[in-house]
Amino acid sequence: MVKRGLFVGRFQPVHNGHLKALEFVFSQVDEVIIGIGSAQASHTLKNPFTTSERMEMLIRALDEAEFPKKRYYLIPLPDINFNAIWATYVVSMVPRFDVVFTGNSLVAQLFREKGYEVIVQPMFRKDILSATEIRRRMVNGEPWEDLVPKSVAEFIREIKGCERIKMLATNLEKNEKELQAPIRIPEF
Repeated sequence: MVKRGLFVGRFQPVHNGHLKALEFVFSQVDEVIIGIGSAQASHTLKNPFTTSERMEMLIRALDEAEFPKKRYYLIPLPDINFNAIWATYVVSMVPRFDVVFTGNSLVAQLFREKGYEVIVQPMFRKDILSATEIRRRMVNGEPWEDLVPKSVAEFIREIKGCERIKMLATNLEKNEKELQAPIRIPEF
């Protein structure tokens, strides 16, 4: 019987730490369900990329790393913000799986409570291999490309992802409201 694992992340964006974790996951199971968390979220500083953009990043990165397409499934998982039933919700949204891989203690606890085997995968350079750090570097115009697979950096440039993140960091909405305020013409 095929052994299948579950790995959930937001992938905002996909980075080299995700790939290292997935290498470990692929070494442990025959197939991997990759859940794309916060699937409903996009165009915010915390979640700048759409689900389809994150799926494209994953496909390109996994192709670049030479993981066979037949070994993984990409499943969007919108948030429900209800921790007590989140694991049950995920189980209802994805194909059958045998083991959960995570570096998140809450995710581990929720699946253990449901009786699943949980393996805490190794974390790789969490100090810099984090999507938060990569987005921070993009906002500040600092080098970030070496923290993501080459194919992901190329895709982010294609979709003008850095420009989007910089715009999201400017609080443009506030500035636009000020610009749209009625102009008062002084009376003489």
